[in-house]
Amino acid sequence: VVISVVVNAAQTEAILFGADGVAETLPEGAVFVSSATMDPDVARNLAARLETSERLYLDAPISGGSVRAAEGALTVLASGSAAAFAKARPALDAMAAKLYELGDEPGVGAAFKMINQLLAGVHIAAASEAVAFAARQGLDIRKVYEVITASAGNSWMFENRVPHVLDGDYAPRSAVDIFVKDLGIVQDMARSAKFPVPVAAAALQMFLMTSAAGMGRDDDASVARLYARITGTDLPGEPQT
Repeated sequence: VVISVVVNAAQTEAILFGADGVAETLPEGAVFVSSATMDPDVARNLAARLETSERLYLDAPISGGSVRAAEGALTVLASGSAAAFAKARPALDAMAAKLYELGDEPGVGAAFKMINQLLAGVHIAAASEAVAFAARQGLDIRKVYEVITASAGNSWMFENRVPHVLDGDYAPRSAVDIFVKDLGIVQDMARSAKFPVPVAAAALQMFLMTSAAGMGRDDDASVARLYARITGTDLPGEPQT
C-alpha cells in the first residue's frame, strides 16, 4: 500500500507516472491511495491509467486539515474496488477516525470532497467577512468570537480560523491558494453540469483577491486581512490605519 497525501492532481500524477514513479515500482496487485483534492474526472483518469498495469487505485481524499490530523481525527472519503478497499483499509483505519466507503469506482470520493470544499471555502470567507465587519463596527472581536461560537451562527471554520485573526497569526495551516484551486475546481464542475453556484463563486473571488494582494501562501484566514485592508479596518497584527 502506498498512500499519497499531496496538494493536487499534478503532484499525484508525478508520483505515479513521473521519473521513478510508483506505477513502475509497485508490485502487481498493490494499491495506490490518492488523498489529494482533485476534479473527479482527473481521479477517474489516473485510476484508469494505473489499473492497466494491474495495480489498484483508491480515490481517498481526506478532510480535517492539520488540526484533525494531529488529533488522529481525519475523515477519509473513499471510493474504489472492493479489492482496493480490502488492501488499504488497515492503513486508513490507523490514520483516520472515520472512513467512508462511498462507491466502487474512483471519482466518487473526489466528488464528495469537492462538496466539502465548497462548504469549507464559503464558511471561511463568511467567517472572515463577519469578524472584519465586527471590527469595523467597533466591537470587541474576542467577545464576538465568544458569543458566536455559542450561537447559531457558528461553524467549525469560524471556530477554527477566527483565532488566527484574533492572534494576528497567519502562518499557513491551510493556505489561501488551496481554496483558489479547490473553489476553481468547483466552478469548473458546476459549469460542466450547467449548475449555478453563486455563493461559491463569490467566495472564490475573495480568495482570488487575497492571493492577488500577496497573501496566497498565507493562512486562509487572511481573507479577513483583505477585508480589513480594503475598508481601513484595524485587526490584530495588521498595520494601523
